[in-house]
Amino acid sequence: MIIKSAEYLISNAEWDKCPKPILPEYAFIGRSNVGKSSLINMLANNEKLAKTSGTPGKTQLINHFIINQAWYLVDLPGYGFAKVSQSQRRRWEQMIENYLRKRENLVNVFVLIDSRHTPQKLDLDFINQLGEWQVPFNLVFTKADKNTQVETSRNVKAFLNRLKEDWEFLPAHFVTSTVKKSGRDAILTFIDEMNAQFRAIA
Repeated sequence: MIIKSAEYLISNAEWDKCPKPILPEYAFIGRSNVGKSSLINMLANNEKLAKTSGTPGKTQLINHFIINQAWYLVDLPGYGFAKVSQSQRRRWEQMIENYLRKRENLVNVFVLIDSRHTPQKLDLDFINQLGEWQVPFNLVFTKADKNTQVETSRNVKAFLNRLKEDWEFLPAHFVTSTVKKSGRDAILTFIDEMNAQFRAIA
């Protein structure tokens, strides 16, 4: 897929105020500081599309971007370590749950996992929650350039092996580096294929 245009569209705190669900939609979510904005910018080939920050918890709304005027890319708030009140965190969690469970044109959720670490309970719990909600998802292992290739492979394998304890079938996964732009073509090809299926059903 060639990205010809990528534009910010709108931000919302409520799922039912999102754009009309007429185009296929792909959401990106992960633990705070996992490199989500950098990944989105790499995919869109636009370094200024999503705002990057060294401070976890900057994304606080459901942010829609329209790509090639053909599909929506959605930047969701991270889960985990943002320094916010318990009530604010609960509002975020409810907002994300409503969006994930009720957004009818949501084709896939890309769950971002930091490839520098061994399996984290927070990530595993969120993935299991997606399973309970029956929300389709894939895994994106980020920051592969921060490790040696051996370390990255070991951590990815450990995560997938941990998932096998609870899941009969594993989702597709992608290993990425925004510095080397690795994984970009594979993710965009996957989205292209899903878009074709969406149009065939619509």
